[in-house]
Amino acid sequence: MAVVRHAQLSRGGVVAVVEICVVAALYYGSARAGLLQQLVRGQVTPLWPPSGIAVAALLLRGRRVWPGIAVGAFLVNVSLGPSIPAVLAITAGNTLAPVCSYALLCRTGFRNELDRLRDALALIFLGAFAGMLISATTGSGTLVLAGGLRAEDFWPAWSVWWTGDAMGVLVVTPVLLVLSSARRPKEVPPLRWVEALLLLAATAGVGVVEAGPTPLLFLGFPLLIWAAFRFQLAGAAPCALAVSTFAIVTAARRSGPFSGHDLLTDMITLQAFNGSASLTALLVAAVISERNETQREIAQACGQLAGMVARIATGDHPPMLLEGVGEQDGQGGPADATRPSSHPMSGRPPTGHEARGDDRT
Repeated sequence: MAVVRHAQLSRGGVVAVVEICVVAALYYGSARAGLLQQLVRGQVTPLWPPSGIAVAALLLRGRRVWPGIAVGAFLVNVSLGPSIPAVLAITAGNTLAPVCSYALLCRTGFRNELDRLRDALALIFLGAFAGMLISATTGSGTLVLAGGLRAEDFWPAWSVWWTGDAMGVLVVTPVLLVLSSARRPKEVPPLRWVEALLLLAATAGVGVVEAGPTPLLFLGFPLLIWAAFRFQLAGAAPCALAVSTFAIVTAARRSGPFSGHDLLTDMITLQAFNGSASLTALLVAAVISERNETQREIAQACGQLAGMVARIATGDHPPMLLEGVGEQDGQGGPADATRPSSHPMSGRPPTGHEARGDDRT
């Protein structure tokens, strides 16, 4: 037994190390991709995918993968930070924020399926908005103290940092949760595949229009509602990610509705749009999932009730208790079926007083 237990512990340790390395690699790679759209000091972006990857990794694999988040954050910031102490402080904030988000979600009974309205609200307000306050405050304050930012630039940097981390949780985490539970669809009607392809083509077309000079960001909302109603979270989450990505590219180019404004105004416009898109996708998908589950439960209850009524109408119901007693006695007659066999005097013939019904003592 000791050898088996040792082997299991060793195998578990190897798996944990592999998971930590994978999380660190994904964090670093997604951070490099996010920095392509940086807006403040080369390291603050309107969408920070690593925050979404970190929260998803904690939800899927547990608290044991937090060292991977710390390693990935350190590798990203070591080439960006003004000094090693500042890098360590930013790394601590980037690690502590998703861990706190994970703890808050666990306290609310969060389910990775995101099929309840309470789960969507918890991810929005606790996982994204509340948890990411830590990383934004720690990172922006560290840059100001280290001389990387001027004091008057704290709030613009903080707003971009916080909304970027929050948007990473809102648009990246749901996609990863969907992918983790994705299965090959079976017996899907051909029209369903055609509808999915049309949704994909429409999303790409709206993305091209969004990136143009005409301010047409609002065209993404009908697609989000369509995806949420017809495909629930599996369609709404990728659609929200695509729409937000197109909007971020447009903001980085300072075109369309983002031309001719200062950084703070552009960030307010961009993150208001991204937040509205994510909220619409998650909330509508959760409400539709709850409705579908309620309909399934009602249909199941109606089916059970109809079966019970059919059995009662045809007389196909379990025998009564007294009939079963007569059968156990081996008599089977109607008189035996109604005889109280459990009476304490039933094992002997009645006496004279009992036969006459005499009540005298």
